Amino acid sequence: MKQSLIIALDFPDVIQTERFLSQFPSEKLALKVGMELFYQNGPSIISSIKERGHDVFLDLKLHDIPNTVKMAMAGLATLGADMVNVHAAGGQKMMEAAMEGLDKGTPAGKERPLCIAVTQLTSTSEEQMNKEQNISGSLTDSVLHYAKLTQQAGLDGVVCSTHEVKDIHHRIGRKFLTVTPGIRSAGGNVHDQTRIATPEQARSFGADAIVVGRAITASKDPLKAYLDMKAAWEGISC
Repeated sequence: MKQSLIIALDFPDVIQTERFLSQFPSEKLALKVGMELFYQNGPSIISSIKERGHDVFLDLKLHDIPNTVKMAMAGLATLGADMVNVHAAGGQKMMEAAMEGLDKGTPAGKERPLCIAVTQLTSTSEEQMNKEQNISGSLTDSVLHYAKLTQQAGLDGVVCSTHEVKDIHHRIGRKFLTVTPGIRSAGGNVHDQTRIATPEQARSFGADAIVVGRAITASKDPLKAYLDMKAAWEGISC
């Protein structure tokens, strides 16, 4: 899923999901399955999407005691997702346990899913982090701290906003993945996001993958919206 435009499937059921995917008959997509879709439809939604030939980022943001996360990841590793995630706030031991679970659960002959950690949600502002999480200092420093912790735990990368990508790659390395939500076209609806960017900005900052949801899924013409976003992300003039 490296260098991907990942579409967030923010739908409650299989029917709406399949209706959406039917509009992309010739495209191999990278798709994010989050809590809304997974919890209401179960693991079968992953196999259904994989059977269509698409890649899957299973976005459940695990955050629990190390052993619980380890056993949960061992189960998720059997589903066929290409990438999974945890919350970095769970700590280094929890993230190490997640990797142990993934290694244990990945079927023989199959490649282990990529595992990344959420640093700070792109809906979180610095003021909110200071007041509600009681974390002092800058939001960038918090993200960089979590990114370093994630790297020490042996994960493949982080979820962050585009605005932290350059610093993360500078301090940790270019091979450490940065997956960036909060992507909007210029002048697009911000919705409930705070730290947003355009696909062009994400590319210029060096993001490895972008996650786009309602700008595509809520569009009157999802295929056109996707192709426009993809062209902007890849630096192709339309």
